[in-house]
Amino acid sequence: MTEEERSAIVEMLNQDIEGEHGAIIQYLLHAYAMGEGEFAAEIEAVARDEMRHLHWLAEEVVELGGKPSMKLGTVTFEAREEGVPVSLGPGGPVDWMRQDVGLERDAIALYRKHAAVIDAPGILRLLRRVISDEERHEGVFASLAGEIPEKGVEPELTGKGVGAGEDTLPARTLEILQQGLRHEYTVILQYLYHSFLAPCEIGRELEMQAINEMQHMGWFAEEVAGKGIVPHMGHDPFDTSEDTADMLRADIAAERAVTMDYEAQLEELEDPGLKELLGYIRDHEVYHDELFSDMLEEVKKAEAAKPKPTVGSLLGEKQE
Repeated sequence: MTEEERSAIVEMLNQDIEGEHGAIIQYLLHAYAMGEGEFAAEIEAVARDEMRHLHWLAEEVVELGGKPSMKLGTVTFEAREEGVPVSLGPGGPVDWMRQDVGLERDAIALYRKHAAVIDAPGILRLLRRVISDEERHEGVFASLAGEIPEKGVEPELTGKGVGAGEDTLPARTLEILQQGLRHEYTVILQYLYHSFLAPCEIGRELEMQAINEMQHMGWFAEEVAGKGIVPHMGHDPFDTSEDTADMLRADIAAERAVTMDYEAQLEELEDPGLKELLGYIRDHEVYHDELFSDMLEEVKKAEAAKPKPTVGSLLGEKQE
């Protein structure tokens, strides 16, 4: 494979990664909007499939010598203005399922287009698997569009924010939850990106902690959606270091900063249930900090144990 062919495949796979990213966010928001129940569970299961796709595609990009794109791809209800968080558009659950059918059809068409021009057996095998999954997802959403009552799923997000209903959230409480959601989304992207580029064992650990942060994001979003308010799925810039030690330093810094934020916010919250939830998440962040700190020490020890080049070895390399 030539460098030009490799670069072209990386570009196509990164398009696919961005599409999976967009699908994950769209489907999770729809699931949060459904509340607890069978419909939400089915949508979340599809989102988990898309997370696996993103991971597999990113591995292929790294294998080809590229860097995985963590940009958000097409989202049906994406706000187009710069800096405006993703939120739900008009319509209800049936409309959302039809939007999801459309997103799947677009994804299938793009994957088929890429499969038609990629001449790499392993990647083609992966794309065929992903296309099979997406075809099934299209069927799932089409079925849900026929099963979900037009006005029977609660809570339906109004998008009106504070004051959307009688049983809503105080403005500061909503701000804390939305800030937490934004932080968790940011570190999910950071830890996943690092996991794709880090050595195997460290990469697996970073991926596991990214999954834990996904749980946190879901808990924050469900608290917001449960009051009929749209969770804002925006994220901040995140670290894209390629050196393992630098990755871990950035991850530790992120954990320490958010632990301080959560500590301060715990003093502000009055709702006992939300205080308990935030305290639980704070404890997880402390664990992440300690875990990443231990991992960084191991990396530093491994670096220190490497034999240092001597004048003789350098001269030998030059002679070769």
